[in-house]
Amino acid sequence: MPGVLIVEDDKELREMLKMSLLRRNFTVLEAENGKAAIMHFKPLITDLVVTDLIMPEEDGLKVVIKLRELKPSIKIIAISGGGKVGPGSYLNLAKALGADAIYSKPFSINDLIAKIEQLLDNEHLN
Repeated sequence: MPGVLIVEDDKELREMLKMSLLRRNFTVLEAENGKAAIMHFKPLITDLVVTDLIMPEEDGLKVVIKLRELKPSIKIIAISGGGKVGPGSYLNLAKALGADAIYSKPFSINDLIAKIEQLLDNEHLN
């Protein structure tokens, strides 16, 4: 099964995403911040990353850049509530840095799961 890494400092949201993905038989890895995500990244079992952008200990923009270097073929979805400046600028920057999709919080878990499945299906068809 495809492996998904969830990088999110909000434990509740991370757990909700994890449970939704496990129900669909994905292998799920998780990290509470960008630093942990980069340190524990497993390129052989991680096909897609869902990363928050605004987090302590390395933001999601650095995660996008670093994981693209470590595994150029990885699929990346950036999510953000935007903090004080709103999510638009962070999300647009993440897209410019190589995120395959972006979602502003709050978002529909079902929409996010559908996008994950679409990105991974496209990858396995190639």
